Amino acid sequence: MKADKLVKKAHELANPFRVTSGKNFRLRDYDPGDTLQFDHKDKDRAKKALAQGVQALSLLQDKLYAQDQWAVLLIFQAMDAAGKDGAIKHVMSGVNPQGCEVHSFKAPTSEELDHDFLWRCSKRVPERGRIGIFNRSYYEETLVVRVHPQILAKQKIPRGLLGKDLWNQRFEDIRAFERYLSRNGVLVRKFFLNVSKEEQKKRFLERIDQPDKNWKFSTADSHERQFWNDYQKAYEETIRHTATKESPWYIVPADNKWFSRVVVAAAVIDALDSLKLEYPKVGKTQREELAAAKKELLAEK
Repeated sequence: MKADKLVKKAHELANPFRVTSGKNFRLRDYDPGDTLQFDHKDKDRAKKALAQGVQALSLLQDKLYAQDQWAVLLIFQAMDAAGKDGAIKHVMSGVNPQGCEVHSFKAPTSEELDHDFLWRCSKRVPERGRIGIFNRSYYEETLVVRVHPQILAKQKIPRGLLGKDLWNQRFEDIRAFERYLSRNGVLVRKFFLNVSKEEQKKRFLERIDQPDKNWKFSTADSHERQFWNDYQKAYEETIRHTATKESPWYIVPADNKWFSRVVVAAAVIDALDSLKLEYPKVGKTQREELAAAKKELLAEK
């Protein structure tokens, strides 16, 4: 597929799941099992599309690295077993590791708890020319912390600052932070892998029943499942208050991994293409230096 057609196709695949404004956003309007024009018989076609996407991403990332002006931050959030790790692994498989870094954010350390909630993520923002991937992020502060407010007690925040406006203040801080990044040449794209409760149960059972997947399962996962509705509400509120034109969310249907990976790849291609990346232009002096170097090399015995 020609590059321009592939980019157009990527835009068509990603656009239905793109949220640039939280007004009237409802999570239930997005079907976790959606596959657009693909059906289960089209898995091979989807895999081919993903392979083409990975190849296109490789070229775009090479230009991003060479140009050394923009940075790209990809944020992945999801319920357990939604397929974040697999999406990152498959979509970014063709990207040069030298120009890409993945950071997984677990429970905060004692050092991290001694700082503001954005600190540990802000210091991992990618350099110019590179793609940074956050596997979970500062959004945990409006998700897991909101579902389990007792976590706030460990954050050493002055009691007088823990009022009813806390969550709106955090949404405001996140929007400001992402606007700041955008204004400084960091392109931000956020992905919520939207898995259904039924599919999550199926994947949990597979992890328990298949010995080679036992390591993936934790009793904490099944414990968090008890708060499913609370998490859905928290995700809806978070997306509603932090979706912007500059840093949109993608509500990726995650019940079919083969399709969710295609959507993620399409969204990243669409984002990189929007930067109009080009290899650096070589000036007259550099061309003369190249010509002289070539002449010298050819003259070697």
